[in-house]
Amino acid sequence: MQAKWKLATQVIHAGHIKDSSGALVTPLCQSATFVFDSAQQGAARFAGDEAGYIYTRLGNPTTAELERKMAELEGAEAAAATASGMAAVSSALLANLSQGDHLVASKAVYGCTFSLMTTQLSKFGIEVSLVDFKDLDAISAAITEKTRVLFCETPVNPHLDVFDLDALVSIAKKHGLISIIDNTFMTPLLQQPLAHGVDLVVHSATKYLNGHGDVIAGIICGSDEQIKKIKFETMKDLGGVLSPHDAWLILRGLKTLDVRMERHCDNAEKVVEYLLSHPKVLKVYYPGIEGSYGQSLLGKQMRRGGGVIAFELDADLELSIEFINSLQLFSIAVSLGDAESLIQHPASMTHATYDKNQREAAGIGENLLRISVGLESVEDLIVDLEQGLAKI
Repeated sequence: MQAKWKLATQVIHAGHIKDSSGALVTPLCQSATFVFDSAQQGAARFAGDEAGYIYTRLGNPTTAELERKMAELEGAEAAAATASGMAAVSSALLANLSQGDHLVASKAVYGCTFSLMTTQLSKFGIEVSLVDFKDLDAISAAITEKTRVLFCETPVNPHLDVFDLDALVSIAKKHGLISIIDNTFMTPLLQQPLAHGVDLVVHSATKYLNGHGDVIAGIICGSDEQIKKIKFETMKDLGGVLSPHDAWLILRGLKTLDVRMERHCDNAEKVVEYLLSHPKVLKVYYPGIEGSYGQSLLGKQMRRGGGVIAFELDADLELSIEFINSLQLFSIAVSLGDAESLIQHPASMTHATYDKNQREAAGIGENLLRISVGLESVEDLIVDLEQGLAKI
């Protein structure tokens, strides 16, 4: 019987099935379709009477290894790999919502998730209520007899609010709701929502899981029943599946996830310390700040604070943009979790789908900046921030 591996070992070995060729590295099965031994075998596979591959939109050996690995890392029974993080979010929601249903979600989420909820779902007769998830009473008050799903990110994109998963799960279970948590910012190395009773976990695998900025992908983890429903009732028809080549690249990236996350967190903590002491920084948002609500969840829910930081400058929009443009090591780009440090302006970039009033309600000001702290020398990153702040 296999011993229970630590996460640092799982990212390398979990889900791997030894190839018949003896290859150390998982082979890339770059095939769109699979040959049957007979017409009878093909019919049996389509009927679900025989296990085996049919067509890569329905399953592929390389993609299957990624799904097994992610399921083990999240402590799930199964996982589904998708073509993007948004494919993961939309597939998880559409598999659990029908016309006339109601969704309760956090008022601050990634911009395209917000757009999906406020623009697309209404086309299918699905009602959405966006509330402050820090207010548990507000969540309960928003739930109706038509509510089916509770959704949030924790930490939240972009200002890193965190929510108590145990409390959210308690509300969801009391009302018979499916709970879905976006765990992109934490990865399963820093937070495992399923261990707290969450039903489904979604990731943009584009970010830390891949870690090299060269793949667009998503992951959904949950029970066998939920993942089968998502794969064969939703993804099969909508088609948002991951290519085997991209799955292969993520498998490669995952091998270094443990050491990368340690460096991301180490660097981020030092950058936070620097920003907190700077007179031109009004506020810093990061789960590990001393005295913050996020710090109270460290050890209970999160292992560390992650590699993403948001902060407000003592500056207007023009000076905030000038600061961004002055940086030399921080690339101006959306996304996160890459080796390179990135900076972006949420109000005009990742959360541009919000109108002015919606941004204000979500706490996304024009002086709010978000950085993804990379793997560079943190001393160099701080020097770069210092020279930029000096110019404003």
